Amino acid sequence: MTPATATATAPTDVTGARTAEAADVITGARERIDALDDRIIGLIQERMAVSAVIQEARISSGGRRVNLSREMEILGHYREALGKPGTALAMTLLELCRGRI
Repeated sequence: MTPATATATAPTDVTGARTAEAADVITGARERIDALDDRIIGLIQERMAVSAVIQEARISSGGRRVNLSREMEILGHYREALGKPGTALAMTLLELCRGRI
């Protein structure tokens, strides 16, 4: 394989693209996705901290750790916004924020 041939096939190896232009688009979009994922993870961590404050206040006042009617609201909100997969995402978020019930 000549160096020119290696360069022409390199985009496919990393991105699955068949041209250098498409590989550049994919690389840039992946960088944006990585940045978005970092922000999403940060927001989830923030949500977990806020949830802990709510649970502590609820428990210290004699209430239960989990408010099932509130969780149903959250599930509905995600389902309405994202469809059926939104319900699974909300369940994962709820589990992260309050643990398994």
